[in-house]
Amino acid sequence: MSKTAIVLFNLGGPDKPDSIKKFRINLFSDKAIIRAPIFIRFWLARLIAASSAKAAMANYALMGGKSPLLELTQKQAAALEAALGDGYKCFVTMRYWHPLAGEAARAVKAYNPDRILLLPLYPQFSTTTTGSSLTDWREAAAGAGLAKPTTTLCCWFEDPAYATSIAVLVDEAIAEAKAKLPGAKIRVLYSAHGLPESIVKAGDPYQAQVEGSVAAVRERLTHQDTEHLICYQSRATPQKWLAPSTIEAIEQAGRDKVAVVVVPIAFVSDHIETLVELDIENRHLAAEAGVPCYVRARAPNDDPDFIAALAGLVHRAAQVGLCRGGAACGVHRNCPREERRHGA
Repeated sequence: MSKTAIVLFNLGGPDKPDSIKKFRINLFSDKAIIRAPIFIRFWLARLIAASSAKAAMANYALMGGKSPLLELTQKQAAALEAALGDGYKCFVTMRYWHPLAGEAARAVKAYNPDRILLLPLYPQFSTTTTGSSLTDWREAAAGAGLAKPTTTLCCWFEDPAYATSIAVLVDEAIAEAKAKLPGAKIRVLYSAHGLPESIVKAGDPYQAQVEGSVAAVRERLTHQDTEHLICYQSRATPQKWLAPSTIEAIEQAGRDKVAVVVVPIAFVSDHIETLVELDIENRHLAAEAGVPCYVRARAPNDDPDFIAALAGLVHRAAQVGLCRGGAACGVHRNCPREERRHGA
C-alpha cells in the first residue's frame, strides 16, 4: 500500500507565557508580514512585540496563558487521518512556533511516504499566510533532505463542501440570534483577518478570495432574510488596512440597532482572534455600542462536516494529482501559484 503524508499548516501560537514574546518576534520578523529591509524588519519586530507586550500577556492569560491552536490543529489532524483511512498520515507544522517546519519535515522524512500533500489551513490564499508557510516548508524540506512528489492544495476557499460546512455553522448562529431576539433585524458580519491595502494592491488575492468564500457560503444558507457585510479584524501596524474594520462594522450595527452574527470566515480554528478579540473584546464593544444582540458563529475546529470537506480535497488530489479537484495544481482560475509540480 502506498503511503501519503499530509502536512497541515497553521500560524501557531505560544505554548506558555514565556513563549509569547518569542512567538510575536518570530511573527513580525517574517518578511512576508513586515515588508522592509532585514535590519529594519528585525528592529520593528522587537519594537512591535515590546510595545504591546502587556496587552498580549493579558489576552493570553484569558486563555490560560497560551494559545489553544496547536491542540485544536492536532485534533483536526487526528480527525482527518481517521476520515481518510489507511495509507494516510497527517503531520502538523506551525509557522511561528513549535512544531516548526524543520521538525515536521524530519518527521515526514522518517515516515518515508510515497508522496506528500501540503494542506494549508488557510481557506483563502495570502502571501502572508499560505505563501509564507510554503516558502518556509520548501526551505525546511531541502534542509532535511526530503524529496518526494509533492502537491499543494492551496485554493479551496470556494470548495462546495467547505462552503456548505461553514453555511451550517452560520445558519446555527442566525437561529440562535433569532431565538434570543425574535423579530430582530440581523446583520451577518463575515470577519476576516485584516491585511494592509498595499499588499492587496501588489497582487495578493486574499481579499478577492474572502469575497469568494462569503459568496459561496451565502448561497447555501437556509436563512436568507439577513443583511451581510465583509469586515476585517486584528490590525497590527499603522498602515492603511482593508476596510471596514470589524470594530467599525459593530459600531455601525449599534447605530442601526441591528442584531449581529459574527462569522470568523478566515479562521478554521479557535485562537486569540476568536476567543479573545471576537468573544470578549468585540462582544463588550457591541454592548457599549447598543447592538441589541451579539452572536459569534462557531469556528469549524474538528466539526465532522468540515473534516469531511478536507478529506474530499485530499482524496481528489491523491487520485489524480489535482488542486481543488478541478485543475492541475497551480492553474485553478483563482490560484495564485504558477508551479504545476513541486519537488520538496
